[in-house]
Amino acid sequence: MKYMILLYGSQQDYDVLSGRATGRPAMSAEQIAAMHKHMETFHQALAESGELVDAQGLSEPVHARRVQVREGAPVVTDGPYPETQEVLAGYTIVECASFDRATEIAAGLVDPDAPGGYVDVRPVLDGIEDLGG
Repeated sequence: MKYMILLYGSQQDYDVLSGRATGRPAMSAEQIAAMHKHMETFHQALAESGELVDAQGLSEPVHARRVQVREGAPVVTDGPYPETQEVLAGYTIVECASFDRATEIAAGLVDPDAPGGYVDVRPVLDGIEDLGG
């Protein structure tokens, strides 16, 4: 079965990664390189095991657009959105034997140096018939 591992972040997280200090010190080039190396190694191991389906990072919230329909017309709001502290920052889709295995994989994406950091793991539906199951 396929599972999507959802990674979250804030505009501040993106700022820190970009070298901008905003209440937290900016990450050094060495810290950023170590993070990229961890992600590369992590995803390479999943590819070698045949469990990796896809993995992508998303741009920072300042580049997002929210589209809603009001009174029958689309309304577009440029990000970031003050009511939203955390946003989807990226995802990894794996195909593996069980929810427990997907959870085990997901644990490798939680940064132990980021207090309160987390990821969500959700099964990917094959069709509408999978709802409520």
